[in-house]
Amino acid sequence: MSENSFPGWHGTTIIGVRKGGQVVIAGDGQVSLGDTVIKGTARKVRRLSPGGFDVVAGFAGSTADAFTLLERLEAKLEATPGQLQRAAVELAKDWRTDKYLQKLEAMLIVSDGREIYVITGAGDVLEPEHDVAAIGSGGNFALAAARGMMDSDLTAEDVARKAMAIAADICVYTNGKVTVESIAG
Repeated sequence: MSENSFPGWHGTTIIGVRKGGQVVIAGDGQVSLGDTVIKGTARKVRRLSPGGFDVVAGFAGSTADAFTLLERLEAKLEATPGQLQRAAVELAKDWRTDKYLQKLEAMLIVSDGREIYVITGAGDVLEPEHDVAAIGSGGNFALAAARGMMDSDLTAEDVARKAMAIAADICVYTNGKVTVESIAG
């Protein structure tokens, strides 16, 4: 795999934290093209409400590809109201088997407030251990930082924000302009 092929991870950090009956998904705002920052205020965390059922999603990878996946996830959620796991598995199956979708270069973290899932183009729907998931170029930095704070008195949002700040200090493809969405379990 060449350095520039997916999953290249260059361009974002997304973290999901479940703690104290709340799930927070946070993402930075940096969009990079190679080694140039194109935009610093992108919104890579969204709230979806198909049929009145709230889901929070964050994406890493190609923006157009991620929006395609978010639209597909919304359609799956409309077909299976209140069943995030089933919708995520159906999306992952389509992503893995559909020739058009297979070319999409993005990953998602999604939550309904009860569960957190990472959905990948390899057909994976992963439920993270330790109530923390992270994707993107700074994902491993944010993940390590958040896991180190999970036993503290910090709220889910505080853990996510501090982990994102640490990732932004380390990863050149991550900035400190953070979008946060929370959802109660």
